[in-house]
Amino acid sequence: MTETPETRPDRLSSLMARFTLSVSPAPVGTGNLIVLATQDGTADHALLCLRGKALHSSERAPLLSARVDWGGVANPLASALPDPVRVDLRQDAEGATLIGLLQAEITGPRCGSASVIARLIEVLIVRMLRDCIASGSATPGLLAGLADPRLSRAIVAIHDQPEKTWLNDDLAAIAGLPLSRFADLFTVTMGETPGAYARRWRLLLARQDLARGQRVERVAHRYGYGSAEGFSRAYRQHFGTAPIAERKRHSA
Repeated sequence: MTETPETRPDRLSSLMARFTLSVSPAPVGTGNLIVLATQDGTADHALLCLRGKALHSSERAPLLSARVDWGGVANPLASALPDPVRVDLRQDAEGATLIGLLQAEITGPRCGSASVIARLIEVLIVRMLRDCIASGSATPGLLAGLADPRLSRAIVAIHDQPEKTWLNDDLAAIAGLPLSRFADLFTVTMGETPGAYARRWRLLLARQDLARGQRVERVAHRYGYGSAEGFSRAYRQHFGTAPIAERKRHSA
């Protein structure tokens, strides 16, 4: 099946919905998002490290420095991205325009500037993530999987319906691939089987809900487990701790 903009799955929306993206301006040397400029002040490159590492530039002061968090290490895409993500703004007229808007808000603060700056930085980050997904990765993982037009349809289905017990047959049909070809390609590209990725995704989301103080029984039901006991066994096996301990740790 030929993929078109109309049939291509939205590979970011589920991740954006599940993991909160927070941004704020940060002093130079402490931000993990920086935008560099040429000597004449034209936006040159944007660099982003979603694993939290502060970025420095020994050559020149950045036009913009911000602190970004997108779910930390719990976010599988953030963990799969290059370190740092680099975008050439000289080849991106729209991105350069976005930087111009940011500079105007930063240098001439007006009512609501803080909110505008945060939203514009979010747009910049989404554009950077789109470029990363389009480029893919030679290393097995989520970035490589989302870059594959066939596998991405199955991965997005897992992201959209974490409560479903996904069978390889169902996912292969969504991907438009024969079952054996799908299973082999998924495992090689993602570095784990479809079932293993679906379980890991489900448990990552469950962990977030427990950290927010939600009850074990409710979380177990939300993600398709037949009982709290079955969920607790799966959770302990994956994270090495009981879900009730996770809930208590964050509610203390």
